[in-house]
Amino acid sequence: MNISLPESLKSFVDEQVSQRGYGTSSEYVRELIRKDQDRQRLRSFLLAGAESPLTPPIDAAYFEGLRDRIRKAAKSGDEE
Repeated sequence: MNISLPESLKSFVDEQVSQRGYGTSSEYVRELIRKDQDRQRLRSFLLAGAESPLTPPIDAAYFEGLRDRIRKAAKSGDEE
């Protein structure tokens, strides 16, 4: 894949490569693409969460209920 850039962007990329420790401009571009993929993935998770139904609040009682379930599961596993 070849990418043509105007001189101002090429200079910017070259500067980033030298200042941020990339070996080549390709490494820099790959990193930008990975970060964009991560942002898109995070955005889809956030949108899915926003569209999901509301759940009861997570408070101290919620965590105590989880602890109780774990204790009961551990006891039933000890009895076998």
